[in-house]
Amino acid sequence: MKIYPVILSGGAGTRLWPLSRAVLPKQLLPIVADKTMLQDTALRVAGLPGLQAPLVVCGNDHRFMVAEQLRAAGITPLGILLEPVGRNTAPAVAAAAHFLKSIDPEAVMLVLPADHVIENTEAFKEAVARAASLVQGGGLATFGIVPKSPETGYGYIRRGAPLAACDGCYQVERFVEKPDLATAEGFVADGGYYWNSGMFMFAAEQYLSELAQYAPKIAAAAEQAIGTGYRDLDFCRLDETAFSNCPSDSIDYAVMEHTANAVVVPADIGWSDVGSWSALWEVQPHDEHGNSQRGDVYLDGVKNSLVRAESRIVAVVGLEDVVVVETNDAVLVAHKSAVQRVKQVVDHLKSKERTEHLHHTKVYRPWGHYEGIDAGDRFQVKRITVKPGEKLSLQMHHHRAEHWVVVSGTARVTCGEKISLLSENESTYIPIGMNHRLENPGKLPLHIIEVQSGSYLGEDDIVRFEDIYKRS
Repeated sequence: MKIYPVILSGGAGTRLWPLSRAVLPKQLLPIVADKTMLQDTALRVAGLPGLQAPLVVCGNDHRFMVAEQLRAAGITPLGILLEPVGRNTAPAVAAAAHFLKSIDPEAVMLVLPADHVIENTEAFKEAVARAASLVQGGGLATFGIVPKSPETGYGYIRRGAPLAACDGCYQVERFVEKPDLATAEGFVADGGYYWNSGMFMFAAEQYLSELAQYAPKIAAAAEQAIGTGYRDLDFCRLDETAFSNCPSDSIDYAVMEHTANAVVVPADIGWSDVGSWSALWEVQPHDEHGNSQRGDVYLDGVKNSLVRAESRIVAVVGLEDVVVVETNDAVLVAHKSAVQRVKQVVDHLKSKERTEHLHHTKVYRPWGHYEGIDAGDRFQVKRITVKPGEKLSLQMHHHRAEHWVVVSGTARVTCGEKISLLSENESTYIPIGMNHRLENPGKLPLHIIEVQSGSYLGEDDIVRFEDIYKRS
């Protein structure tokens, strides 16, 4: 049996603001360990019998970061499918199933969200092996997490009759929405309920057959999105019109709640979806006072808290059960019992048309990154880093001029018809309306300071004439 991991890397992770943002969501961050959650997910399945290269599904805005993080982890993906819009898991997995069927008609899919924590990798692999035996018999397997507590933030799976084909596995009797506390306590006491992990394993052909029966509009739209999609550099773009017209639904609602072939594999694997700061506190190591801390942190009389510093020292004194998260443009302070309300902070930022929910001051691009270091009326200052051999698009701005000073490295600068090389401490000026490009022809990173001045300094004031990354 050939097993194809399908890693779903969509979503904005708003409940982990201010660390997780729309442009850099939690799955692309090293929130739990040194590697990002996407990298951990891709590496976790290594060593499974029959394992094939992973297929990743992500949004267009994250494509270059996904590709770079996989490369950095030493992983060559089978492909990266780009969703033009988010349409939940059922359409994303349907598109992946059609993609895999074109390669291997007997492909078996192991569907994994990119932003989950699994502490016991060996137990996870054992659960996958058990699910494989059920998939061979036509089952659509979901992994039910053995509950440790009466969680109200998870859906539940009620197990049905035991399966002869796999000891300890069961038919799915029903799926249950997120319960209130009293109901969740009853589920845990009952012993026949599991947390719904959102991880699945099934044959691509079987999933598509069931989807066509229970959600035919999704099945048809996903097939068309793949059929009229196209290659773009190392990516596969789903057809925008077809996928945008696709109904939005989860695998649970579209298929698993209707099919007679749903089976559940109980899994005691140290799982968490890290859906909030309190959930992150639970899965991280604690000191003798129950504190999880990261970065430049000073604690005095603090208990059972999560404190994280990204850019400066954070001192917390005399508090219990709090979450303190600092980035260089935002600070969150919340009681652990109230962290689900972080989403309301993000909604507030959106309503005020601010940008702190969209991106950090450091913004990654396929050629490197830039970081805002100062701003005022009609000016802003950025630190720009260009990777060796990379170059920005040939572009023009309607409303701003730019001054560039090379801090280190060598810059090749196009300004109108003139091309020049600049070294350390040399500078140049790009007038408003002038076609220009910045390149790094060297073998070391290029660092420059950019001073922008003008009546409008937004990132959308850019006209691209030529771009090796094919951005519009």
